[in-house]
Parts: sequence; C-alpha cells; structure tokens
Amino acid sequence: MHIQIAAVGKLKEKYLVQGIAEYAKRLGPYVKLTLTEVPDEKAPETMSPAEEAQVREREGERLLAQLKPDAHVVALAIGGELWSSEDLADQLDKLATYGKSHVAFVIGGSTGLAPAVLQRAQQKLSFGRMTLPHQLMRLVLLEQVYRAVKINRGEPYHK
Repeated sequence: MHIQIAAVGKLKEKYLVQGIAEYAKRLGPYVKLTLTEVPDEKAPETMSPAEEAQVREREGERLLAQLKPDAHVVALAIGGELWSSEDLADQLDKLATYGKSHVAFVIGGSTGLAPAVLQRAQQKLSFGRMTLPHQLMRLVLLEQVYRAVKINRGEPYHK
C-alpha cells in the first residue's frame, strides 16, 4: 500500500521532524510512504473572511496538484467522521482489499482546506472537535497509520 500525507507548510520544529522520521522509519517495512509538503500562502496575521478563503484556495490548488488521479483521498477536517484506531485500520484494510492501494491523507494549513480539496476527498476524517496545529497533526496521523498497520497485521504495538 502507498500512503501519502500531503500537507501545507514546511515543518520547522525539530521535535516534530524527529517524531515524523521515527514513524516513517517504523512504517518503512510495511508501506510505501510519501510525505508531500506544499508551501503555505504568505498572509498577514489578521485576515478578512475573503482573504482567508483566497489563502485556502491557493493552498488547495497546490495540494490538488500533488494528488494522483487514482488516489483515494482522505481529508482531515473538523467536520469529518470520528474514527477509532480500529476504524482506521479497518478502512485501510478495506481499501487495500478493493484495489485502492494509494491512500492520500490531506492536511490543510492554518485556515483549513479549500472546498475543492474537500470535494476531491472520498472521505473526511476528524480527530475530534479540538483544533490541533496542522504541523502537529502530521505526527499524530503518522502514529495512527502505524498503529493501524500493526492492528491489521495482528502484531503488538511498540511505543
């Protein structure tokens, strides 16, 4: 299975880079992993709703350009479905069983995801109603993908 994580912005914090590298290494024997970063749109601290929409659109165009036509896209969105770790494992297992071997998880920037990205997604996933920093979300998502792989393989999860 090919797992792609397409996200807005470049990781800067060393602890996040290290954590992501650790889970990428752990996933290496099980999946092909691609981490795709697109530049975030330069914007002032305070924006009008129209400016925020414009930022989302530009970032969305960059994200969509990174997605292969055959990818099964899962957009991370606060209004998405709530899955347990077992649900994620089950979803990945079903996708692999039915020939969807390329799964792309999409993480928006600080203003969220563009409507075009949400429309492209076959599924929307929420990690809860709390807002998490989009850069931290990459690490949380990778950990959950690793956990899902271990669940599907019936292997113990090593912390």
